[in-house]
Amino acid sequence: MSTAPPPSGVSPDPPTSAVTSEDGGAIAKLFAVLLAGEYAAFYRLVDESRMAPDVASQVAIARMAASEMRHFDALAEQVAAHDIDPTQAVERYRSIFDRYHRVTTPKTWYEALVKAYVGDGLAADFYTEVSGALPADAQSVIREVMAETANSHFAREQVSAAVAANPSLKSPLTLWGRRLLGEAVTHAQWVLAAEEEVTDLLFAGSASLHGIAGFFDAITAEHDKRMRDLGLG
Repeated sequence: MSTAPPPSGVSPDPPTSAVTSEDGGAIAKLFAVLLAGEYAAFYRLVDESRMAPDVASQVAIARMAASEMRHFDALAEQVAAHDIDPTQAVERYRSIFDRYHRVTTPKTWYEALVKAYVGDGLAADFYTEVSGALPADAQSVIREVMAETANSHFAREQVSAAVAANPSLKSPLTLWGRRLLGEAVTHAQWVLAAEEEVTDLLFAGSASLHGIAGFFDAITAEHDKRMRDLGLG
């Protein structure tokens, strides 16, 4: 178990022996939600890779998509171990992620790059924040899929170089990054509102609204750092 301070806004780590059957059900639902997210992320990257201007960029996006599928397989194994059919889990939750990707469809290659980098980072931040509320065995699963993929770094390099060369890109891409964050937070809140067991698992023991607010504040702070890395801070 990590010795780092507990993530913001979530409950401290419960001992494995204290995990109840209700907790197990909530963890299974959490994994099912994350599974649908990885599924949607894979196909989003495949679709948006068509905007890539050269083979090197297409290969870089393909590597990101391959990482998402590895994450998908790891989560599918866990979901199946909880007697939930992975296909049914995806079908249940995919509409929320499809809605997110529908309202954040990039119009330019640089918007696609910002979305790839920011989306990868937001997923990693979300996993980091929720892991503190989980028992040790579930945390190990989260660690396997939470890492921000090194493959997204190419997007940071391309965007920061483009903004340095053409400062007129900065303002529209900054607004785009803010929109991506806003939509991600909105859609995450919809998931939490729909799955009370997951909300209780993550925020039990903290003043509910305060805990949720702290959770999203932490994700926003990390997003701001990432935008600065892109040259958009």
